[in-house]
Amino acid sequence: MTEQFSLKNRYGYEDLLRIMEILRGPDGCPWDREQTHESIRKNFIEETYEVAEAIDSGDKALLREELGDVLLQVVFHARMEEENGGFSMEDVCDGICQKLILRHPHIFGDVKAENSEQVLKNWDAIKKKEKHQETAADTLESVPKLLPALMRAAKVQQRAARAGFDYDGLEGAVGDLKSECAELETAIAAEPAQAQAEELGDLLFAAVNVSRFLHADAEEALTRATEKFTARFRRVEQLALSRGMDMQAVSMQELDALWREAKKMH
Repeated sequence: MTEQFSLKNRYGYEDLLRIMEILRGPDGCPWDREQTHESIRKNFIEETYEVAEAIDSGDKALLREELGDVLLQVVFHARMEEENGGFSMEDVCDGICQKLILRHPHIFGDVKAENSEQVLKNWDAIKKKEKHQETAADTLESVPKLLPALMRAAKVQQRAARAGFDYDGLEGAVGDLKSECAELETAIAAEPAQAQAEELGDLLFAAVNVSRFLHADAEEALTRATEKFTARFRRVEQLALSRGMDMQAVSMQELDALWREAKKMH
């Protein structure tokens, strides 16, 4: 055990910073010392998704653990910057505190906000000023390109809607979805693969628009649909096995019959 650190029954924020300093130090862990922002970039993404999965599971102990893993990633990146003469974890904390105070003038200032809608409107205006976004297009382009595609599409559409560019209601969004479906069918019949892929993208984008008017999160809706498909596929596979059927050998009609049977089982 290193003499630089004393074991305790319970640790806190400062202990975490000290542990990371030791791990990255000359006598620390070889793996931790070798890491860069780029080498652990994927780890950060994975840990964030694990937090989301813990939230969905309702497991509070797991959520606590996964939040710790995300916090570790934040501390890891901040420590690497501090070593290089950049910023420290204290700077990170200062930055987010400054941002929260600035973007909540109805709490820390004299601005009035009677409801969540007004709060969000103020937040967007302050953020736009902070980011030097002079046009509505600037706000659309600022949506991170690395977000999951459905999530990014929803954010882009929301910001366009706030600028006044939106359907009058659900009927218009559904009508556009039908139109895009027809355009995809036309492309499949006569257009090259690149055009087909483009029309497919337009169809998916239109589906996200419909999700907004239904007040449904497209990313979550697709996740649930995928889980539903997986569960039904398992039931189809079990039915096939129980009847001595080889799924790769039977006809699509037989598989479809199993699928309909599986749907009734839920």
